[in-house]
Amino acid sequence: MSRLSFIGGGNMARSLIGGLIRHGDAPASISVAEPYAALRDGLNADFGIVTSADNAAAASGADTLLLAVKPQVMKAVCAELAPAVQRDRPLVISIAAGIRIDQLEQWLGGEVAVVRCMPNTPALIGAGAAGLIANARVTPAQRVEAERILGAAGISVWIEREELMDTVTALSGSGPAYFFLLVEALEDAAVAQGLPREAARALATQTALGAGRMLREDGAAPSVLRERVTSPNGTTQAALESFAASGLHAIVARAIDAAAQRGRELSANSGN
Repeated sequence: MSRLSFIGGGNMARSLIGGLIRHGDAPASISVAEPYAALRDGLNADFGIVTSADNAAAASGADTLLLAVKPQVMKAVCAELAPAVQRDRPLVISIAAGIRIDQLEQWLGGEVAVVRCMPNTPALIGAGAAGLIANARVTPAQRVEAERILGAAGISVWIEREELMDTVTALSGSGPAYFFLLVEALEDAAVAQGLPREAARALATQTALGAGRMLREDGAAPSVLRERVTSPNGTTQAALESFAASGLHAIVARAIDAAAQRGRELSANSGN
């Protein structure tokens, strides 16, 4: 039985653990190291997994280590884990924003199979989107295992150049907030027109959900779906022309660029 150990037991780790167990993983195959007793107790009670406050003990003998700690403590955590990693040679998966593969390899003692990934918060409800990149030491079987673990909470997409992880962060990592902002704006605009806020929120939320499902389930390009609901000289066309006049595509492009640039800054400032 393959053994998976999480270092860090916060929300993202909880979502992955819950997904894995729902997909048939045995609780006995999963362990978590987490410093906060309340989080440990909750994970043990909800999933029946082994929990500990000791990072090194949790890592010992693991086939896969998933690092789910804050970026600012990653270097210190890796120093604790390095002896076990050098001895056991597990696959190491990091979900810490801004921490590069070369940093993880260095902090863990070198010659380590590392997958860096950027999940997003909809993973908490099994609807996440994660970008992944592997170093050259990751075997085909380990790539499959990384896909399986991240796939327990949504979809995963492999990226071939690490610098593009900043774009992944800007697109899917930060992306849920953009959609929340759009729904917020739709709701406020409808309320300004006189619609009760409760009705406006319900309609805007369900519209976003329905549109997202159509994108996934229909398979057509977004432009095609947009054209299907745009009647000549109709209400949708009037709204889309207003968006175009305001430069919506340029606004989005600048926002993605700003987020990606901030990601590059965070990565550069995360230390060696």
